[in-house]
Amino acid sequence: MQAQRQIALLLLTAGYGMALCYGHIGFSAFPYIALLGLLGIATRQARLAWLGHGGFVLLALGLALHRVPDFDNALIIDRQVLSAGAPPFSLFLNLDKPLIGAWILLCCPWAVAARPWGLIKQATVRTLAITASGLFGLAMALHAVAWAPKWPAGAWLWAANNLLLVSLSEELLFRGYLLGWLSGRWQRWRWGVPLAISLSAVLFGLTHLGGGWTWALLATLAGIGYGVAWRYGGLLAATGCHFGINLIHFGLFTYPLKL
Repeated sequence: MQAQRQIALLLLTAGYGMALCYGHIGFSAFPYIALLGLLGIATRQARLAWLGHGGFVLLALGLALHRVPDFDNALIIDRQVLSAGAPPFSLFLNLDKPLIGAWILLCCPWAVAARPWGLIKQATVRTLAITASGLFGLAMALHAVAWAPKWPAGAWLWAANNLLLVSLSEELLFRGYLLGWLSGRWQRWRWGVPLAISLSAVLFGLTHLGGGWTWALLATLAGIGYGVAWRYGGLLAATGCHFGINLIHFGLFTYPLKL
């Protein structure tokens, strides 16, 4: 595990060094990276663990919501209308959000529990099928999306970005870190794990309030599905289910939403 952490740290340093060279982050962003390092050290100290984790959660929310300054997330798709009846869509390659996942991988090995590949596959397929059928049925009933199959130019770039920089980063935070921590402490209670799944889903939904209450509700329900996938198949199943939902939304329905 130590070797994997060192490799992750090396890749992180190289990646952000390149981003600095190309002007996508400034030197003023490095204090935030250093702060993450200090918070990680604090989590290893019994008396300071609460400070390390509390500080990380606050900083992670700022990074996830792109509220931390001095990260110039590269614009890849600029106000492109992907579906009739949908608003223009822009895509950024986010350099801030991956820091969340990198910190969790380096500082919280318990957030990534190993699962057999057969169990991961089974959990991913089953939860994706159930979640997608219920979620998109409700989304169409609420007129949040409409049927609009497509695969536009730049779709593969969108898919790579969504898998690696969106789905994986968000699942590391909301399921691997938050749900993993809550379920570990509440699992001895009869309803502890379902409550932990629900709470992590609600918090996940609240981060989508920028799209309105309907979008937050749909994200909360999706978060429950991702939590169930995590419960039975671990982080990879949750990430696969999350990416699958986003891919179905992108490829088959109005994206990002219906006007």
